[in-house]
Amino acid sequence: MKIRQNIRHWAAKKALTTPVVGDVANDKLVDLHTSIFLNKADEERREERRDHLDDFFDATMDAYVAALEAGFPEAEAREITHVQANFDFFNHGWTEMMEIPGDELEEHYRRYETFFSDHGITIDDPLGGFRPAAGIADAPETPERLETAEYENALAGFADDVYVETDDGETVVGGDTDEPEEVDPAVAPG
Repeated sequence: MKIRQNIRHWAAKKALTTPVVGDVANDKLVDLHTSIFLNKADEERREERRDHLDDFFDATMDAYVAALEAGFPEAEAREITHVQANFDFFNHGWTEMMEIPGDELEEHYRRYETFFSDHGITIDDPLGGFRPAAGIADAPETPERLETAEYENALAGFADDVYVETDDGETVVGGDTDEPEEVDPAVAPG
């Protein structure tokens, strides 16, 4: 998958892994991700998906921190959560929200298979062990979109590794980029 990485991503990492600050950062990052992905959805579908996405992204923040704790670089930990989201979008038929085409889901799963297996995550169960005990809100599916999927917001051809686009426009293959020495969590969203 091709993802961007800038100081705000590093600040979000620092904020999410800092006691007390992490809760505030979590809420703001959930709001941000819900907003970004709802803006890719058809306007008449946005509100019916909002609660589901809020719950889903809240659970993926735990997955992100667990991936960091397991030793994944920031970009790979973040990519894991984006892959989880794409599994969920695919399962719902929300192809317009997907960042990767459906035929690359299996390849992305295989790259992180050990982490996913350790946490019970599958393409059919994108949250696995990160699913909240109370569950997540339901949202209507659009399975007919899978039959004529255009994946209009997906970038194909980046399934073999994480491709990190830095602020200077350079694309680095692999997620092990250098974390800045001085990162202020206040730069994180929220």
